[in-house]
Amino acid sequence: MKTIHIIIILVLIISIGVVITTLSDSGTYSDFMYSSKNPDKIVHIIGKLDKSKPIEYNAEKNANLFSFFLIDDKGIEKKVIYHNTKPQDFEKSGNVVVTGSMKADEFQATSLLLKCPSKYNADKTPSKFGSKKF
Repeated sequence: MKTIHIIIILVLIISIGVVITTLSDSGTYSDFMYSSKNPDKIVHIIGKLDKSKPIEYNAEKNANLFSFFLIDDKGIEKKVIYHNTKPQDFEKSGNVVVTGSMKADEFQATSLLLKCPSKYNADKTPSKFGSKKF
């Protein structure tokens, strides 16, 4: 076998390994109802923080325990338990993406991703914006 054939085979093997790894790490976006019916599956849930319910975090008691209530896109609300520190400016976040699975009636999150609210709103745009010619 020539050297070029060995290199091509190695590139193909590496490419197949990358594709398999990427597919196995990708999760599905879901809701709390699906997660409740499939507690063994890791899912991503996009939701809004319920600011009317308590956000529980006490760094002095347990710095790696943070809980809050999240409402998914179907309107279902569940308590989310996250075994890590509370992210900075958590209360200001627009949407929250949690990754994890359901355990009993609580969602056990393994990671959090905060979606910041937009800084640019249509009602705050200056009325003369774009009217000046250069």
